This record gives sequence, structure tokens and C-alpha cells, in this order.
Amino acid sequence: MDATPDLRSMIIGFRTSAAVSTAAELGLSDELASGPMSLAQLAARVGADEDTLGRLMRVLVALGLYAVSTEGTYTATSLGAGLRTDAPGSLRPLARTLQDPATWAAWGHLTHSVRTGDNAFSALHGEDVWTYRASHARANAVFNDNMAALTSRVATAVASSYDFTGLTSVVDVGGGLGALLEAVLAGHEHLDGTVFDLPQVLPAGPPSTASESVASRWSVAAGSFFDAVPPADAYLLKKVLHDWSDTKCVEILRTCRRSLAPGGVVLVVELVLDRPGHELESALSDLNMLVLPGGRERTAAEFDALFVAAGFEPARLVETDADVVILEVRTDR
Repeated sequence: MDATPDLRSMIIGFRTSAAVSTAAELGLSDELASGPMSLAQLAARVGADEDTLGRLMRVLVALGLYAVSTEGTYTATSLGAGLRTDAPGSLRPLARTLQDPATWAAWGHLTHSVRTGDNAFSALHGEDVWTYRASHARANAVFNDNMAALTSRVATAVASSYDFTGLTSVVDVGGGLGALLEAVLAGHEHLDGTVFDLPQVLPAGPPSTASESVASRWSVAAGSFFDAVPPADAYLLKKVLHDWSDTKCVEILRTCRRSLAPGGVVLVVELVLDRPGHELESALSDLNMLVLPGGRERTAAEFDALFVAAGFEPARLVETDADVVILEVRTDR
């Protein structure tokens, strides 16, 4: 069989990403949630040029995100509905991250990273991605929304896969808007919880979806996980370590170890390289770490090396129904 069409699709895949990202930025699925619209109506609602929106819609219809009737009205398909802001685990924030010119350009610098080992974002822009987001409010807000949406897709699986019996307090380290902590507190009513993150990331309070019970056991704390974290007998680190180099990961883990209550546990929630059924996903995420924050995805053995270096025992791996695993880490068995 001729594999050329498949190869061609891989090469020009960035065009598809750009089209879907533009659909997300314009909020097309949000507007079409109220019912079918003509091209003129849709263009007026999203503030777009009618002719060029029509050209974009032709692509999006071919991709299966939207459908067009014989009368020329557009509706969102079940696939396109995933870009609605109110969709559970909405992928709209993820698509919108590509609207940031600095992010888009960093991926174009991948060859430099592969040749040199340098982080693409820092090499291209002269500052790391965290510094950039701290001074670019829109990019920071979209990133935070994306982390919350992606976390919500795995939060219930993580919360239900681990037995929190015997623990009383949990800190979601680098927890962003607190989607994971909400799920953990909702599923384990004996726990009190704190979201810990940088000031520009922290929410004002618990998510609007949180129950009264969760809200009563919820708190926030600002700071850097390189300096200190609030005392607790359990720490959650969901997709934190993959953002950082080995040296920085050991620093983060040692910070947690210093404040961990006797008999406490650190729960590292991450993709694991070469996990059966998730090989391509984790490998592409590894490149994303190279391009943007400068970290990497790791095998279970590579994680264990970090844990031991930070003074912990090798991890007990807990499977979940999601694409992530839980690496349970203790100072002793």
C-alpha cells in the first residue's frame, strides 16, 4: 500500500491544528449551542469576516466538527461540541493555547532543541515559559483554564483509584485552579485539602461546582514548591515533575519531604513512558515538555531514581482508568 497520503497528513497536520484552534478562539461551538445558524449570522456573532469564515467552515465541516444543511445553516457535531466552554473536560482551552504566538513559534524551534538539547521556548524567546506567562495575562489565563479542563478529565479516576484511608490532610502542590483537589475531597469526606500554587495561578476560592461539604474543607496557599509547602500527611503532584529537569524534580520532592507528616505519602500523578496503550501519547507529551517548560516525561524506573535521590523509597505504582498513573511514594515501608 502507498503510505504517501498518511505521511502527507502528518507533515501538514499543523494546518488542522491551526483551523481547530481558530474555531476554539472564535467560540464557534458556544454560539452554535443555541441552534443552527447561517454563515452571516455566525460571522456576526463571532465578529468575523463572512467570506473568510466560510473558508474556515469548509475545512471544519470536512473535519467533522460541524455540519452544513442544504439551506446553508451550520450545526455543531458531537465532535465539535467538545469545543464548547461548558463541555465536561472541554478541549477548548487546549486548542486556544495555540493562539499564543510564543507557543506556536516555540514548536517551530524543535529542531534547535533536538540538535542542542536546549529548551526551545527559552532559546527562542530569551525567558522560560513560566516567566513569560507571569507577564502575559491572557496566555496565563488560557493555560490555567487548560490545566483545569485537562485535570477534570482524569480527576475522578485518580480520586477513586487511591485509598486515602488513614490520611487527614492533603495539599495539591502546583494544583492550579484545584480541579483534582475538588474530586479528591468530594470522594473522601474525611479529608481537608489545600491548593498550593503561585499567586498568579491560585483561584479566589473553591470551584463553582464544589459542594458545600467540599467548600467547607477547602483552602488555598500561595508560594513556590522550591521553597516550602504547607504541612500535610499527603501531597498530590499532578503533572508537576514532568515540567522540570531531574535536578529540579529532586528539589521539589525534598521540599515536600521536609514538611511531610510522619507516615505520610506523596502521590505523583503522571504519564509514564512506554505504558502499553499510551506510547504515542506519552512520547508526544515528552516533546511538548522539551519545547515548552523544558522538562521531560519519564519511565517508572526514571521516576524511582528521582524518588530515591530525594530520600524516598521507590514508588508503588497504582493504575487508573485514565492515561495517568499514581506513583505512591513514602519515606519508608
